[in-house]
Amino acid sequence: MSKELEEPQSLTLEENADKIAALLAVQAQEIIIAWRIVLIQLASILVVSGVIYVVTSTPQYMIAALSGGVVSVFNGVLLAWRMSPARSRPTRNAQQQLWLMYFYAIERYLVVVVLLGLCFTVLKFAPLHILSGFVIGQFVMLAIRLFVGKSKINSE
Repeated sequence: MSKELEEPQSLTLEENADKIAALLAVQAQEIIIAWRIVLIQLASILVVSGVIYVVTSTPQYMIAALSGGVVSVFNGVLLAWRMSPARSRPTRNAQQQLWLMYFYAIERYLVVVVLLGLCFTVLKFAPLHILSGFVIGQFVMLAIRLFVGKSKINSE
């Protein structure tokens, strides 16, 4: 074996600082993207709710689609909010990070189930329109995330 492979490589303080700064910049950019996605979700839900009102002339259907969309937007807000503290907390080991990731996913899932359940049972909105608003909001979130990811890959 060569001598290079046997000796451990170490980074200088400046190289470490550069890598950490780059990592923090990427994390900050991801948080900004997450909040922008929430705004785009909200705008799309408002447009879809408006279209439903124009087509059906029934405010209850529009409000039902809007409430489903708001649940989807709230899901995106939780995702963006939970991304923010990850940057400011001290580094944890991998097991703690994985546990937090699962905890936040379960938290978002339960919040969505409870909010949709409230829309169905307490508010008694039209289920089809609630789910339509929710699905459109989730689709917008996924489509924008995929589009942003694809544009990042193509730019590199």
